[in-house]
Amino acid sequence: MTRAITPTQHEIFFDPDSFIVSKTDLKGRITYANRVFCEVAGYSEEELIGQPHSLIRHPDMPRAVFKLLWDTIQDGREVFAYVKNMARSGDYYWVFAHVTPSFDSNLKVCGFHSNRRVPKRDVVEKIITPFYAELIRIEASYRNAKEGLAASHQHLMKTVTAGKVSYDEFVFSL
Repeated sequence: MTRAITPTQHEIFFDPDSFIVSKTDLKGRITYANRVFCEVAGYSEEELIGQPHSLIRHPDMPRAVFKLLWDTIQDGREVFAYVKNMARSGDYYWVFAHVTPSFDSNLKVCGFHSNRRVPKRDVVEKIITPFYAELIRIEASYRNAKEGLAASHQHLMKTVTAGKVSYDEFVFSL
C-alpha cells in the first residue's frame, strides 16, 4: 500500500464528539477500523484490515513514545498518549489515544483496542509538540538507532518521574 506525501502537510480536524476506533492483533496488524478512522486517515476499511497500525505513523512521532506504549500494553495495562498520525494524503491529525489490551477467555492478551479522541489543542501546541521534537532530536543525535531510542526513552521517563507521578498521571496533568 502506498501513500502520497504532500510537500506541505495540513492538519486534519475531526468532530470532537467522534471517536476513532481500531483493534489490532498481537503484532499490531489492524483487525477492525471504524468509519471515523477510515474517513480521517483516508483509507477504506478493506485497505486498512491486515495492515500494520504503523501505516499511519507520522515521522514526527518519537520512537520512545511508542516503546512506552508497547511496553505498557504488552504488560497487560492500559495507556493514554498524545499521538500525531499521518493520513494517506500526507496530511496529519492529532489524537488523544487510550490503548488497552484485549484478553481471551484464559486472560491472555490476544490483541489491542484503541479509542482516540480530539486532544486538547493548547496541550498539543504548547507542550507535546516541543517535547516530542526534543525526543526526536535525542533519537537522531545517535548514530545507532537502538542507542538513540534508549536515550530518548530515558529522557521521557526522567521527565515524567521528575514530577514524582506515573506516566498516566503525567499525561492527565497536562
